[in-house]
Amino acid sequence: NHQKMAAVSTTRQVILYDENGDQKDKLPTKPYDPKGPKNYVIRGMAFSPDSAKLAVAQSDGIVFVYKIGTVWGDKKSIVNKFPITGADKNPVAATCLYWPQ
Repeated sequence: NHQKMAAVSTTRQVILYDENGDQKDKLPTKPYDPKGPKNYVIRGMAFSPDSAKLAVAQSDGIVFVYKIGTVWGDKKSIVNKFPITGADKNPVAATCLYWPQ
């Protein structure tokens, strides 16, 4: 709905802004393997057409889809995940992400 913008920090935290550029919310990310190192990088982000979800592509071989809601302050949660694997079935880094409108 063109009323949200997302940026990611070097600490892998997604920061959400409104259409005026005001920071409205933060969203922590997590590694694909909860027991693994937290050395992944966010490679891409894309909003769903209604801006209620945000897909986050990571270098550790996963795309998490977060429900961020339609109103600022709504509860955030992971609603889907898409592992990215190579021919050998090992995780590979996401390089870009697109959510069709």
